[in-house]
Amino acid sequence: METRPKMIYLPDTMTNWPWPRAINPHFEAVKIEADAWFHSFKALDPEILVEFDKSSTAYLVALGHPTVSRESFRVGCEIMNMQLVVDEVTDRSSGAGANRIVDIVIDALNNPHKIRPEGEHIIGEMMRQCSARAMQTMSVTCQPRFINIFTIYVRAVAAEAIDREQRHCLSIDDHFKHRRESSGILPWLILCGMELDLPDEVFYHPAIVDIVECTGDLITVDNDMYSYNREQARGVDYNSLISVVMLELGLDIGSAMGWAAAYHTKLEKRFFDRLAKIPSWGPSIDSLVKEYLDGLGNWVRASYIWSFDIQRYFGTISAEIQQTGLVPLLPKVHCKASIRGGEDHTDTRYSQ
Repeated sequence: METRPKMIYLPDTMTNWPWPRAINPHFEAVKIEADAWFHSFKALDPEILVEFDKSSTAYLVALGHPTVSRESFRVGCEIMNMQLVVDEVTDRSSGAGANRIVDIVIDALNNPHKIRPEGEHIIGEMMRQCSARAMQTMSVTCQPRFINIFTIYVRAVAAEAIDREQRHCLSIDDHFKHRRESSGILPWLILCGMELDLPDEVFYHPAIVDIVECTGDLITVDNDMYSYNREQARGVDYNSLISVVMLELGLDIGSAMGWAAAYHTKLEKRFFDRLAKIPSWGPSIDSLVKEYLDGLGNWVRASYIWSFDIQRYFGTISAEIQQTGLVPLLPKVHCKASIRGGEDHTDTRYSQ
């Protein structure tokens, strides 16, 4: 007998989040430039490239960094595109192959003026050009922090390829630890300071470090709630927070969504508790700290807006779902050649 629900209720986690929608004024012009740069490498199969273009990653960067300069916004677009390519290439690689790709990326990240070896995967030259532009644009203090966190991210992506091969199932706590590194959100939170010279004693203050972690976890919770339906339909939900909660706590889908929403509320409280404990370092530094923390808060809103505006997860009924919270549960499907950009057979209302 069929026990799967026909609808999922998606709780609204953003009702009380105080940061409003904002967008970078350079979005339209820079998107054209960044897309042309990305397409010039022909790093992805045409079918996959079409799907990436629909995701409008430049729009996410514009929402996530609404106040940065044109040059910084361009850097952000290139970094986002690099993350997409790293994810895509390693997704269709073995654990050993993913490690080789990641080694190339890290070498190019750290050596932007080094000519890449002949015959190397094109991802090396993409990362080299991206890194060269980034190092000319980022503040002196942001550069080493970004290199460090981006290295952690790509190493985690390689480890994820091994987990995927072995179908490792993580606990709830381990899931959050893993996603902080592998989801790619931490580089973006570091980049909230790309134009700021924050001293180490400020940047690594325990309250600020905890706010950064809270921000990443808030975005993870939202993302895993939004993406769960498509992932479960395609059979790639084993590492989704919703699936992890269902397995560990013995809950059904609706109860797991409720658990995630309640945890989101706890994270919000923790975020604002830490915000109230930020010390003063004097007027000049305090203004930089406020700008950085506003950037973190804005990213939570940006991720939410992007998830619905581009119809990535909910297709043509995205606006309706945002209003009602009711998501038609997609049937399990065989996604043929999804990594190669093949068509799947999900509900056409979710087509992009």
